[in-house]
Amino acid sequence: MKKNLYNRLRKGFLVILSTTFLLSCNNDDFFILPDRGGLDAEGLWNTEGAVNFHLNKAYELIIPRFPWQTVPSRFDIHLVSDEHFFASNGSYGAQALGIAGNALINHDVRYVGNSYNQNYLDNRYMDIARCNNAIKYLPESTIPDAQKFPLLGQYYALRAMVYLELVKVYGGVPLVLEPQDPDAVMTDGRSSARACFAQIVDDLDYAMQYLEGVTWGGDNWGRITHAAAAALKGKALLYWASPQFNPLDDPKHPYDVSRWQEALAANKEAYDIGLAAGKRLVENYADIFRIKGSANTETLISRPYSSTRQRRGHDEERRSRPRSENQNAAPHNGYRATVKLLRAYPMKDGNRIDEPGNYTYDDVLFWKDRDPRFEATMAYNGSIWVLSNKQGRRQWNYEGATNNGRAESANWAVYCKKFSTPTLAEAAVPYSDGIGGSGMDWIEMRFAEVMLNLADCANETGDMATAKDMVRRIRQRAGIEQGSNDYGLGHIASIAQMRELLLNERMVEFAFENKRTSDLRRTRNWHKLTGEFLEVYQVQVAGETDADRTAKINELEAIDPNTGRPFRDGLDLNNRDVYLEYFKPHYIVPQQTGFRAMNIPEYHNFYTFHNDFVRRGVNIETTIGWEGGTFDPLDD
Repeated sequence: MKKNLYNRLRKGFLVILSTTFLLSCNNDDFFILPDRGGLDAEGLWNTEGAVNFHLNKAYELIIPRFPWQTVPSRFDIHLVSDEHFFASNGSYGAQALGIAGNALINHDVRYVGNSYNQNYLDNRYMDIARCNNAIKYLPESTIPDAQKFPLLGQYYALRAMVYLELVKVYGGVPLVLEPQDPDAVMTDGRSSARACFAQIVDDLDYAMQYLEGVTWGGDNWGRITHAAAAALKGKALLYWASPQFNPLDDPKHPYDVSRWQEALAANKEAYDIGLAAGKRLVENYADIFRIKGSANTETLISRPYSSTRQRRGHDEERRSRPRSENQNAAPHNGYRATVKLLRAYPMKDGNRIDEPGNYTYDDVLFWKDRDPRFEATMAYNGSIWVLSNKQGRRQWNYEGATNNGRAESANWAVYCKKFSTPTLAEAAVPYSDGIGGSGMDWIEMRFAEVMLNLADCANETGDMATAKDMVRRIRQRAGIEQGSNDYGLGHIASIAQMRELLLNERMVEFAFENKRTSDLRRTRNWHKLTGEFLEVYQVQVAGETDADRTAKINELEAIDPNTGRPFRDGLDLNNRDVYLEYFKPHYIVPQQTGFRAMNIPEYHNFYTFHNDFVRRGVNIETTIGWEGGTFDPLDD
């Protein structure tokens, strides 16, 4: 049920983002961009350079960053999952997983905005308002259509992106689609999920129309394309068809299989448009984030960065590098893999670790004969991890290990390689005074996601062949062997089996890319984590006493006079007997003091708005399940 939510912005004002802090507590100010001095709005929208400046700021606010670059208060709720150990800090993310004992309350979930400034993630409705202004006034502009329409298409796509992210979190949100008049804000509260998705798809249809045939290059790399808009439409319809919004067993909201047909058509179109635009899987999985700009055929939506241009870099490499190659700085727990993630990777022939096949899983040598994406992503004890251009460098993670003359931190058994740059010198890792760092682009959506979205839709509509074909191609790119079980797909014979495989495949393919939480909620598996533990590995040297272990560490780190390298570098750790001579079987870190098994209520499939937003909005109902909740996002 679409609501008429809007009034025109007062004429004669240029409404763009400023640095003004919103101090009032009126119930309309969340939806309004403050005026910046009464400048002439007509002059803005009739000047292509001014519109591009305005649009660039919209990209800055809306396109996601590396997940751990910006984490406002309580935002870790939306970043934690069962793939990494960040929730071990005991903050709001721990509450979201239910491991800290104190459950989330209504006021804790602040995705819509954490403050009322106008910076990245401050206020998503200010991001929407920026797009609303352009969508309202650009059509009236005197800018020629050939330049105007591509600008307009980008605003439609960006608005759809914000609304899709809001709907994924809340289910149904206020639909504000025109500039708001400070004297007459209109809203009938939260719209249904159906109305929200209808608007998102409508926006993306316009974006596809306006962006068809448009190409970007040079400094415009990173702008939304026709293929990106199509991929977003497919993704939106996938969510609308998925159990989060289309449950299989809810009598109040009967399952609608036709949504899957619509999603299948959209994702097949997105796949075909992507192919026609030259989109392909990058040949080497390990290189996906290391190939910048237009050379990366897999990128659909990205945030470009630079290590040499002022204020265009980031500090993410410091978060994953070990202390020994990071100026003695400790890495970030968001890049510390859980036991569950490590065990999610199949074997080299694509079979699960608990399935018989060409390879047998060894729980001691847990890295051996695994899906090559494991080696590309994880740096385990004794593995090759080139950093600071040190060819053949081995990463040692055992308790008490030193690398580069420094003790490693916290006895991590496994580090994340995915976002590291092998040739980046240690001294160049920090991002300081707006310069430096790796300059690696953040890829928000890549062609592999379109393929797995298509696989999901094909599976649910009974097209097992297409579903398997998409997964097979992704596994072939990964370097998985065909084996005797068709890349691990031969035994998959039912929709339910393929659902399970696809969810696991996404966990592996997109490890540490901040997709796991949304995937679990989309498939209504979020609450099924209840009872599981958030666990990680440690590595201990062999020996029964402290003296024994110290002697073993000294032996491992002694310099071999014949090679000039530590004795440990010559060990064959793929030999089980050799490994156990020097190291104990890996040790699972017990739950930290006061932590417990995960406990996630089922009603957390949809979060609710925090109290500040409820007070500032108009008729903002609380989501069912939460305290005082009356709003069901699935009601029409």
